[in-house]
Amino acid sequence: MLFHTIDHIGLAVTDIETAVAFYNTHFGMHEWEIIDLADRHMRVAVAVVGGSKIELIAPTSDEAAFAKYLAEKGPGMHHIAYAVDDIHAALADLAAQDIRLIDTTPRPGLHGTLVAFIHPKATMGTLIELVQHV
Repeated sequence: MLFHTIDHIGLAVTDIETAVAFYNTHFGMHEWEIIDLADRHMRVAVAVVGGSKIELIAPTSDEAAFAKYLAEKGPGMHHIAYAVDDIHAALADLAAQDIRLIDTTPRPGLHGTLVAFIHPKATMGTLIELVQHV
């Protein structure tokens, strides 16, 4: 099996503070790590839920990769991320199956991970992120 666990679910939001306050108030989630990614034009709030994480992602400018998505679709689930043992092998396997990839090589992710995205047109409409913890 290519995936071994759900690493996280990414939720696009318009404002990190508002989203975190909502989760605090209504779901009792009070442990958040806020990460500013100025080079990617976004802020991320990460919370652990069981063995997985929730990532609230908000653009800080229209240059964020998902800003257009958020403007067109509104807040909500943006992607699901699966952990893989070897991201290079996973990408090679998917490419050999003619699966459309957004990233053909991994890039740095949060917390020292390597990440790559599979195009949603190849996955029945869901943006999938592969995550390798290194």
